[in-house]
Amino acid sequence: MAALEGLVEFQLKNAEDLSSLLEKEKHAITSRTAKDIETLAKEKIALITQLQQTDERIARHPDIETLKTDPHLADLTGKIQNLIAECQLANQVNGEALQRAQLSFNKLNNLMKQSQGKLGMTYNAEGQTKNVSTLGTNLKA
Repeated sequence: MAALEGLVEFQLKNAEDLSSLLEKEKHAITSRTAKDIETLAKEKIALITQLQQTDERIARHPDIETLKTDPHLADLTGKIQNLIAECQLANQVNGEALQRAQLSFNKLNNLMKQSQGKLGMTYNAEGQTKNVSTLGTNLKA
């Protein structure tokens, strides 16, 4: 049973680490620090993989029934489940914030392209606008 308790405590530590990492990720997203977001995403994937592997080891443990019968292990298991639920919610919120940030970037990028295009905007014979990137720069006189 000591081995099972060690696995459960390790799982709790990983869940706590994931919760802390998601908080850091939220701050990186709100401050739009792309390098930190990328680094934290890699760390998050590693932690999630570790959680899954430990979960599989716990599931295969011969004393798994003691997770329900031993009050200490049941308490730890409950804490892990609550933390993982909170992490899932935080991850969803972070994902939505990243999507909004990406949309904002795309809009800004489109506005920049439009403003650059207006420098070379002209009209054709039908009166329609036309972007010409070489307006006045390719004369062969």
